[in-house]
Amino acid sequence: MKVGFIGLGVMGEPMARHLRVAGHDLAVWARRPGSAGALAAEGVPVCATPAELAARSEVVITIVTGSADVDALAFGEQGLAEGFAPGAVHVDMSTIAPAMARSLAERHAAHGIGFVDAPVSGGGQGARDAALAIMAGAEAPVLARVRPLLEAMGKRIVHIGPPGAGQVAKACNQMIMVSAIQACAEAFRLANAHGVDAAAVRAALMGGSAGSRVLEVMGAKMVERDFTAGVEARLHHKDFAILMDEAARLGAPLPVAAQVWQQLNALMGAGWGREDSSSLLRVLES
Repeated sequence: MKVGFIGLGVMGEPMARHLRVAGHDLAVWARRPGSAGALAAEGVPVCATPAELAARSEVVITIVTGSADVDALAFGEQGLAEGFAPGAVHVDMSTIAPAMARSLAERHAAHGIGFVDAPVSGGGQGARDAALAIMAGAEAPVLARVRPLLEAMGKRIVHIGPPGAGQVAKACNQMIMVSAIQACAEAFRLANAHGVDAAAVRAALMGGSAGSRVLEVMGAKMVERDFTAGVEARLHHKDFAILMDEAARLGAPLPVAAQVWQQLNALMGAGWGREDSSSLLRVLES
């Protein structure tokens, strides 16, 4: 397929490479030209605008920071909508508000363009290993068209429901995951307060019912006091802003998530937004 890709960050660049390895005809656009440098050096075409990228693509995949970014890429000046031909598909793999995903789908549909919201879980390592979990919101025929692309980047693709449903699933994922990071931080804060070896506590917990991927990865970072970012904490803060806004709009009580949201606010206030979310331990210590 002729595929366009926007969002060549820690996750996006390896995802784009997997598409190329799978044999797809790849082109890219980058807000910062330098981020496309490595792919350009390998012969991947770099388009001048999102509209130009859309005009040469059957499918354009975007993975950027937030709702406003996706909206501007799709419907801003020289955006994707200006270049798409009827029958093209926009696959957005960003983490954005469900309401924005539904709005994008409706506006694209008015011009005969398909839309899939397909946020991912797995981080940079999952992107490099083509092992992402992909949560898809789309009409079934549209998803079927782009499934080969998703299969080149992930190992589990689940059709959650219509457009917007993928973003609901991603909000649930983030709520569980970051709440588990906070629980790990509290556990190690308690262990440290007792003067007990946190590494030994983690080793014991990993063999029991508290064992989890979060304890394995984020627990290790806390024990080693390695707060360099795997995923920057500011992105989890952004994700919680989305889900807490949804909770307020729907009247859905999320008491644990609300507490974690306040801890993320404190983390941001301490200036650790570009460090790892394991810095939630430092919030408790401070």
